[in-house]
Amino acid sequence: MSETAPHPVKLSGVHHAAYRCKDAKETVEWYGEVLGMDYTTAFAEDHVPSTGEYDPYMHVFLDAGNGNILAFFELPNQKDMGRDENTPQWVQHLAFKVDSEDELLAAKEHVESLGIDVLGPTHHGIFKSIYFFDPNGHRVELATDIGTHEQYAELKRVAPMMLEEWSQTKKAPRHADWLHELARQEHAAK
Repeated sequence: MSETAPHPVKLSGVHHAAYRCKDAKETVEWYGEVLGMDYTTAFAEDHVPSTGEYDPYMHVFLDAGNGNILAFFELPNQKDMGRDENTPQWVQHLAFKVDSEDELLAAKEHVESLGIDVLGPTHHGIFKSIYFFDPNGHRVELATDIGTHEQYAELKRVAPMMLEEWSQTKKAPRHADWLHELARQEHAAK
């Protein structure tokens, strides 16, 4: 048995994830008020450093906790912001973790108190989520893990089989139907 060489890329986390916004100031204020994110850094340039092209921008950075940074670009000289019309709105989203179901419910109450429509909590078997939209049209999810170590281990075990079956059939594999049963049981108990 031969040993495999270590992968040459050594990741140590996500430095930041960047999205477009309509208005940098409004976005910073919204994420501060709604999610308590600390505004940490801004870069503003007239020329894009990587390409040299003229395209003024404001690039803002927000602390999402635990060393995770969410960033936005305001691009005033570009066409108005849109979205991929061929992808349903629920697909592309920003998901943030909260530590408990109580915190998830408190977050829902806070977000709704600001006049924002919230969907959920939705039970996904091993986590629960709420959903709403930011002022740029980005869907935001807050989620809390509720699964056991054994459930997460089982999902990791069946993941390669599920991907292979999906790749061949483009139909939902049934390897983790127990997740749906957990959600159904909780819903029936209410």
